[in-house]
This record gives sequence, structure tokens and C-alpha cells, in this order.
Amino acid sequence: MRRPMMAGNWKMVCDNTAAVELAGGIVADAGQTAGCDIVIAPPFTALSAVNEVTADSPVALAAQNMYWEDSGAFTGEIAADMLLSCGCEYVILGHSERRGRFGVIPDGFTEELRSVFGDNDATVNIKAKAAVAAGLKPIVCCGELLAEREQGMTDAIVSDQVRAFLAGCSDAEFNAITIAYEPVWAIGTGEVCDGDEANRVCGIIRGVVAEVAGQEVAEAMRILYGGSVKPDNVEGLMAQPEIDGGLVGGASLKADSFCTLIQVAARN
Repeated sequence: MRRPMMAGNWKMVCDNTAAVELAGGIVADAGQTAGCDIVIAPPFTALSAVNEVTADSPVALAAQNMYWEDSGAFTGEIAADMLLSCGCEYVILGHSERRGRFGVIPDGFTEELRSVFGDNDATVNIKAKAAVAAGLKPIVCCGELLAEREQGMTDAIVSDQVRAFLAGCSDAEFNAITIAYEPVWAIGTGEVCDGDEANRVCGIIRGVVAEVAGQEVAEAMRILYGGSVKPDNVEGLMAQPEIDGGLVGGASLKADSFCTLIQVAARN
């Protein structure tokens, strides 16, 4: 059986004081929960401070992004070894907000600036390989826009993304990767992909992994669902056989709500 995971993506929220307080609440309330891997991803600036809180607990630390080079003249980027030195075990890669795949164009963005952060299938593939080579475990994201879903393109879009970021991966890389299915239209909108449909798409993803890496790898790889996961819908999502946990945004910013998600995941 695949061990469930609940991963909290704090995005650009929490200064160091708030991050330490939130991490402390999670460690106190859910840090000893058996049966579920717990991951939190604070902003880069808070990683070291949060690591002091989580270091002796089962709560693992993740970064929200990384660059593929070891060091050099890459202003504003973060290397894998830097993340490791802050205590990171995981790194989130290819999130829709990094790829520029927004459900709604943010205020101040023009259509041309949607991909301002520059991630795409090719860069996510390179980052994933660099992360594993350094000793990090990537949580790699995929998902479709609302317009793509409405046009019946969900399966093709998600399958193409998964094939692209797994292209050329070794057995060690396959074994280190967790995939997160995040329909873009459900991220931060309050909308949620219903359990049956989320399960169906996660099954499509597992089928692509089997095609690329073999059935044994596919059966072992964790696939998370992300997109407005909350205490009031987590039971239905976690009851699905293809969903192995959640990549959670807003509900991970309060210790009590995130701990509820962890407890539900641990029971399933």
C-alpha cells in the first residue's frame, strides 16, 4: 500500500514569526500522527527558522521551487544544496503558478505575462532530475485550465505534462518523485474537482507512469490531489483508491484545519 501524504504549500504567505508559529502548531497537533507523511513548504525566507521547529519531529520540510544549477550567476534563484542546508527533504516543482497557468489572470498581469516565472514541461523535467541528484524528493505538479477541461482536453493535457516531466528519468528518479494533480481551475477558487473525477484523472496519470516506467513503479508512486482541499471535502477525496493525499494551499495556513486533513489521510 502507498503511504498517504499531506503537503502544505504556504505560497507567499507568512513572515518568519508567523511561519514558526504555524509550524509549531502543526508539530504540536499532528506531529506524532502515525500513518501519514506530513510536509510543509514555507517561503524560502522562513525555511531555516521553520526547520528549527520541525527538525526533531516527523514533519518534513519542502521548498516551493528550485533552480537546476549547483551555483553561479543566477540572481534570485535557489540551488538544491541551499535547500538541503535549510533542512529541506522535498521540493515542489512545476506548480501552475510557476508555469504561468492561471485560471484567472492575476491583477496587473496581461495575457503576455501569464508565464512570467517561466517554468514549462522541459524546465520542470530538468529541475526534477537535479533535485533527485542532490538528494531532494520532488513533488511535481500537473493540471489543466478550465477552458481545456471544457473542451474535453483534460486527459490529453495532463498526460502530456506527465510524459514530459518524466522523460528520460532513471529508476532512482522515478522512485523519488511524487505527482500532484492540481486542476488549475480549482486552485484557490473554492471549486473542487469531485472525488470520482479527481480519482479518474489520477488513474490516467498512473496509467501514463506505467507506460513510461512500468507497472511496478506506477503502483508505488504517490499521486496527490490539490485544489481547494478542505476539512469538509477531504473525506471524499481520500476515500478514492487512486488519490494518495493532498497538496494543500489555503487550508494548510491554519494548524487546526491542516491537522484535520492529516488525520483523515492517516485513517485512509
